[in-house]
Amino acid sequence: MSTVLRNFVDLTTAIERMRPAQSRASGPLIVCLVGAPGAGKSTLAAALTAELPGSVVLPMDGFHLPQAELVRLGRRDRMGAPDTFDVDAFVALLGSLRDLHTSGETVLAPGFDRRVEEPVPDQIALTPELRCVMVEGNYLLLREHGWHRVAPLLDLSVGIVLDDETRHARLIARHIAFGKTPDAARAWALGPDERNAAAIAATLERADYLLDTSANDSSAGSSTR
Repeated sequence: MSTVLRNFVDLTTAIERMRPAQSRASGPLIVCLVGAPGAGKSTLAAALTAELPGSVVLPMDGFHLPQAELVRLGRRDRMGAPDTFDVDAFVALLGSLRDLHTSGETVLAPGFDRRVEEPVPDQIALTPELRCVMVEGNYLLLREHGWHRVAPLLDLSVGIVLDDETRHARLIARHIAFGKTPDAARAWALGPDERNAAAIAATLERADYLLDTSANDSSAGSSTR
């Protein structure tokens, strides 16, 4: 059963408890932040890296399949679904982090450009001195489509929960900001995004911790927006 955290401070404390032991290990502490689209994973990850020296964010979004490949596979109309990512590459990269300290080699990971909805190769440098990697994404605790290989590579998992009204509003605003019309933004947020959210919600019970950000927007500052 997941332990419920009260706020952002409790989360940083939980991570800090594990970091001293991990600093003596062969790789950085790998923290998973998982939640539905619009739950605030990216912003929370950024806030954690600002609070915890020696940390970096690794977004799962960088492992989206390119749009040309999605078109070829007939999956472009549901981009963001579990089978629209390069899971093999993601698992391989996480595996390489397990001995990052001892290898002494920098690992390059892809980022993601929301403006064109394409992965950006080699955008993130994961260096040997890193103490913590904040992996954020939707399907990190999923068991289907090959995602079951991810959980054994994680040290700590945190499920992010947010009320649907706030989450939907954020998603629609984000889609509009990146070029969709209001009608198209709403259709995508309440269509493909919501179908994905249902699949993700079923996985959150597997997280070590749960953080409900619905009541913490004001107290946790920008970490929940």
